[in-house]
Amino acid sequence: MGEFVARLFYPAARRGDVVEDLFGFLVPDPYRWLEDGDDTSVRDWAAAQDRLFHTNRAGWCDKQSWASSVDQMSSFGVSEPPLVRGSVMFLAEQLRGDEQLRLLVVDAEGNRRVLVDPVEIDPSGHTGLYAWWPSRDGERVAVQMEVAEQPGSDILVLDVRTGEVVDGPLPRARNTSLAWLPGGDAFYYVSRVPDEEPAPGDMRLHRRVRLHRIGSPWQADTVVFGGDDAPDHYYGLTVSADGRYLAVTATVGPASDNDVHVAELIDPEAPDFVKIVDGRTLGARVLPRFLADGDLLLVTDYQAPCGRVCTAHRRDSDPAAWRTLVAEDPQAPLDECLVLDDPSLPRPLLLVARTRHGASTLTLHDLADGRLLTALPLPGAGVVSSLRTNIPHGRHAWFSYCDATTPPTVYRYDAASGKTEQEAGATTAGHTPEIRSHSVRYEAGDGTEITLFLFTPAEDHQGPRPTLLYGYGSFGMPMRPWFFPLAAAWVGAGGTYAVACVRGGGEEGQHWHDAGRGPHKHRAVSDFNDAATWLIDTGRTTRDQLAIFGQSAGGLLVTAAATQRPDLYAAVIAEAPLCDMVRYEHFGLGCTWTDEFGTASESEQLQWLLAYSPYHNVASGASYPAFLFTGAVTDLQTGEAHVTKMCAALQHATSSDRPILMRREPDTAHAAFPASKERALIVDILAFAGKYTGLSPEETTTRLHETAAESH
Repeated sequence: MGEFVARLFYPAARRGDVVEDLFGFLVPDPYRWLEDGDDTSVRDWAAAQDRLFHTNRAGWCDKQSWASSVDQMSSFGVSEPPLVRGSVMFLAEQLRGDEQLRLLVVDAEGNRRVLVDPVEIDPSGHTGLYAWWPSRDGERVAVQMEVAEQPGSDILVLDVRTGEVVDGPLPRARNTSLAWLPGGDAFYYVSRVPDEEPAPGDMRLHRRVRLHRIGSPWQADTVVFGGDDAPDHYYGLTVSADGRYLAVTATVGPASDNDVHVAELIDPEAPDFVKIVDGRTLGARVLPRFLADGDLLLVTDYQAPCGRVCTAHRRDSDPAAWRTLVAEDPQAPLDECLVLDDPSLPRPLLLVARTRHGASTLTLHDLADGRLLTALPLPGAGVVSSLRTNIPHGRHAWFSYCDATTPPTVYRYDAASGKTEQEAGATTAGHTPEIRSHSVRYEAGDGTEITLFLFTPAEDHQGPRPTLLYGYGSFGMPMRPWFFPLAAAWVGAGGTYAVACVRGGGEEGQHWHDAGRGPHKHRAVSDFNDAATWLIDTGRTTRDQLAIFGQSAGGLLVTAAATQRPDLYAAVIAEAPLCDMVRYEHFGLGCTWTDEFGTASESEQLQWLLAYSPYHNVASGASYPAFLFTGAVTDLQTGEAHVTKMCAALQHATSSDRPILMRREPDTAHAAFPASKERALIVDILAFAGKYTGLSPEETTTRLHETAAESH
């Protein structure tokens, strides 16, 4: 399995004597000093870790083969459905070799031209196209760029015909929502208060909803919603087609419930809001959109954990008065829906996307009474996402489809003819391997059945395979059988890629999320270890062939799983993870995530956190698997201290000769990597996992090239 690094080569990290008394619990924090990334000793230690990583990486002999495989599996082209406004179509495209997405416009005659190319703005490739919001007539578009390492980014308004900037920049629009008023001369948007107002180091959001009129300075934008009493709120904005009504959803951090406020826009500068949904009282999520008559279509999990579609009067604050249009299906959580109401159609329609056992379904309903009209055929048992239609009135529905072997492909459904046709799509540079995908159910320790997606090579093979197990298990985010170049490359090399749909995600609806958050977060971790145990016990892999991988909150999942059961795993890859769950609220946006994890400022909740916090459960002398921590040097979401503190703690504790490594990425953020850096990271993850599980792509890469040559 190659040479491993002995413990004595780890950079020296002093163990401090910080011990906090929290509600009578003595909580040691020996690496508190590593939280100060500007300190010279921290920078020197991190630089030594960089050298250690690069020395180790030099010994990963399959790196070039993995790079070739990832290049073959990476997809490019158009992967998202278009936004269609009036006669103009807005498309995002990323061609092979591009570092970032570019924004195209297509006119009524089918002429395509580039409207925004981020690399022209920033040749380094570190500025990405984050979001774009065309006006209803397609004459203007508000564009937001994301710049690595910056906590907020500007909004620019472009003239679609000329490409010229007609307004902006509007600053500090992080995680914003934007809704144009008819006519294209004004919009509502969300931005943080001016930088000088929050206290230094205050990472809370402090957002406000503002009205901006094209041509006026942003300082004159009227605040129409939000205040000092809501420092951690996210806002979503929706304006009715006729511009008479505005709906604002308000969510505390990533909480699973939200408020809904509706106003009639008699004076757009001073909307008079009526609170029609109190999320805390209902304990539910309610997403509104306006129907043609000004009433509301509500997508909600209130009294329906897997989601239902209702209609309500815009001032109806009593959920008992809501009328169910499409009822809950307890076996198929609701993903999204779309109204098709073009006057040329015989009747207004509702398109509904659900997920049944990991595979998407699309059904068409009568908007008047919700009755099922037909099910739309799909290319396979894959994932449908991003339903979109023409604005102001929809006749076509665009959606993206992908599965384990199919990169995202855009389809268009014509509600007048009833036909669905492929319109655009992403392709891969080479031939994707034949992948056999199926889902199984395994039993968690408490008897709960949990779905596990398995992706294996098509050829028959008896006996265990090197396996890469992935999970997330937070914020109600469901795992799906997406197309993922990393997974395709791993399976193409002869391995098994597995995805565990642990509690805390949204695979089975809201109750599945609730069963794995707050006081129950430990269940997500034990569910994941139970998935690993099942893979081993059924002979699909062995402990020496099993690696685990998670990103962000999934990095927390795999790191916690490995500190609880280090004996189960050969290798662990944690990308931008949370590790110190006692102090996570002090880093990045952690203070907004207490609804998901709990807070260390309350005695009972501190005990939830201490029970699984990876940093606090590192055991001296334990034989830990190989660890690779990856992350941005400047991570404004989770904060870099999680990685540095956890790495130091494991290096000090482990009795194993398998290395504990840290791969730091300068000049990037939590997301929005340039494409080349994203591919380089995937290659390093695969090379690391392959080295410590015994998977080599050498023979498979040769075979794939031969197959490709024969087919030409």
